[in-house]
Amino acid sequence: MTMDILTSVLGGCSLINGALLLISSLYLHLAGDSAYRIQRSLFPVSREQFSMTAYRFLGLYKLLWIFFNVVPYVSLKWVAIS
Repeated sequence: MTMDILTSVLGGCSLINGALLLISSLYLHLAGDSAYRIQRSLFPVSREQFSMTAYRFLGLYKLLWIFFNVVPYVSLKWVAIS
């Protein structure tokens, strides 16, 4: 696999995962009550536990996205320029 193909794949993955992160964040921010009601019907969880779990999930997802998608993509772009 050439560096150009790998850069393109990582760029696409970064966009898709960034969009999923944005959609998840917006959904939890704008429709948090409906998300809580859905989860409450499936699992016995308090509102505080749900909020903390959602916050942790988004934080972990963002860290993994940056670590596994954005940093390798930027590194490959930087190597290609030099």
